[in-house]
Amino acid sequence: MTTDTEHLESAKISWEKFSLVEQMANIGSEVSRALNAQGNPPRYWSAVVRALDLFYLTVEDPRWKGRLKEILRIRELFAAAALGSDEFKTSLQDLDRYFDCFAWLARSGR
Repeated sequence: MTTDTEHLESAKISWEKFSLVEQMANIGSEVSRALNAQGNPPRYWSAVVRALDLFYLTVEDPRWKGRLKEILRIRELFAAAALGSDEFKTSLQDLDRYFDCFAWLARSGR
């Protein structure tokens, strides 16, 4: 059986091959899955955890040291929205639109 730590370590190897745009697009895929899974708690929380894992890997990537403020802020907004907080007046729908830009850039090869 694979532990969460082992899973993150194996994912880290391939994750570091992605550009920041690709990493953010992949996080956005999990945000979209969470949005679409509302009403189905097991699927919802699974997508939330995967998104947070990907945020963790992105934050740990040394290439993005100069971008940490933005990455950490969007992670904070995501966590609040996922928990149903309206502290930041940001919803999963808002975040899905934010991450759509990264998906478009990743698909266009930029």
